[in-house]
Amino acid sequence: MKPRTRARSIALQVLYETDLASHLPGEVLQTRLEETTLPDDLAEFARGIIFGVLPLTKDLDQLIAKYAPEWPLDQIAAIDRNILRIALWEFAVSRETPVKVAINEAVELAKLYGSDSASRFVNGVLGALSEHQNEIHEIIKKRLTQEAKLES
Repeated sequence: MKPRTRARSIALQVLYETDLASHLPGEVLQTRLEETTLPDDLAEFARGIIFGVLPLTKDLDQLIAKYAPEWPLDQIAAIDRNILRIALWEFAVSRETPVKVAINEAVELAKLYGSDSASRFVNGVLGALSEHQNEIHEIIKKRLTQEAKLES
């Protein structure tokens, strides 16, 4: 597994456990990092994904539901939902990962952790979402700006 894929895998495991068991993400991440050898820069990359996705989970889910309505969110397996959140956050929010790379990485994670059809499903949903990446970026940016104004 490529180094950044390993970091994404750890981020996925943390998000999945946090999603299902409501454990504290920082503690889950610490446990995962103790179980594996991951250089500091990759641990920071995983941390960035986790703490980038978590506060936007509801927003990301709403965007998945809006732009991929043929896949009801409550019918998507938890592991697949978290893979979608990571990829969507990477290509439409942080924008540090090119769309094709984010989708490919998500498909690889789906092959590792999802059902037999998960990789095709993830590829299809992210393909639909990628067509709206600029729109999605603006929606999230606007929401974060509004939130920042409320906090100040």
